[in-house]
Amino acid sequence: MSIEATRFGALGDGREVALFTLENAGIRARITSWGGAIVSLEVPDRRGVLGDVVLGFDDLASYLADRSYQGALIGRYGNRIAAGRFTLDGTSYQLATNDGANHLHGGYAGFDKVLWTAAPRTTPDGPALHLDYHSPDGEQGYPGNLSVRVVYTLTRDRALRIDYAATTDRTTVVNLTNHAYWNLAGHAAGSILDHQVVLDAAQFAAAGVGLIPTGELRDVTGTPFDFRTAVAIGARIEGDDDQLRVAAGYDHSFAIAGAAGALRRAARVTEPTTGRVLEVLTTELAVQLYSGNFLDGARGKAGATYAHRTGFCLETQHHPDSPNQPSFPTTVLAPGSRYESTTIYRLGVE
Repeated sequence: MSIEATRFGALGDGREVALFTLENAGIRARITSWGGAIVSLEVPDRRGVLGDVVLGFDDLASYLADRSYQGALIGRYGNRIAAGRFTLDGTSYQLATNDGANHLHGGYAGFDKVLWTAAPRTTPDGPALHLDYHSPDGEQGYPGNLSVRVVYTLTRDRALRIDYAATTDRTTVVNLTNHAYWNLAGHAAGSILDHQVVLDAAQFAAAGVGLIPTGELRDVTGTPFDFRTAVAIGARIEGDDDQLRVAAGYDHSFAIAGAAGALRRAARVTEPTTGRVLEVLTTELAVQLYSGNFLDGARGKAGATYAHRTGFCLETQHHPDSPNQPSFPTTVLAPGSRYESTTIYRLGVE
């Protein structure tokens, strides 16, 4: 196992951005201190050939310009908040509205657009990267000074583990996640519609205009959202369904079976041509399946084109717009409490 740092570039104010390469058990991850983005993740296929299964960019300039959240850490609030407004303890807060009339993924300058303080570590489980960020009171409209730590660990069982933690000095809302785009055939392989997906979820959050949840957790039975047994992403994506139409495909939060807070499986994805398998385990209560509906042909690593539905996301999270949905579990964090969440992306073959 090893972890090494190299220079990835510099910001306009002269601050240096680093790129960290973690290696363990025959797989290799590269993560940058800008936005905490996973730049690449190289894993073997069934023949033992390494391939990079995460979409991303070769240079810092591309990450600075990116609006698709490639591989990035997301916060303070992953996903959408209606009209960018919520109320806590009788006080209303207005956030940045960077997705039409709504707030998305932390605003115009969320955690994907900040420089994290990075510290490499060697642990018994494998090389780890500690990333810290202090989000000041009022940033993008959020109340409270928020101290955040995210730890990436590349483990001996060929998994990328992400541990999130946060504390605040004032009551606020928090919903952290990672926005890696996956293509198990390889980042430049094209369509992800043949990937076979299992989601351990019997309900999903129905979405309305602007992909804001209606508050209904809808039964997946008999719908294109039933992934309790393996189904190709593309098998039903063009079906005659109101939820597919509103999202232009899959872009929905699924309620994971089992008790939130316990580490359990959320998803399993297989890619038939390479035999690669991705398992997602999490302590979160939900996972967002996003089928890359809004990828627009950006130029990625080694000249690859990331077009419509060439990557998918599995974002572990609380449900979107939870601050305005009293039926959803709370995302409120108070002083004296600690936000903690763990997600594991385990890679294998079959």
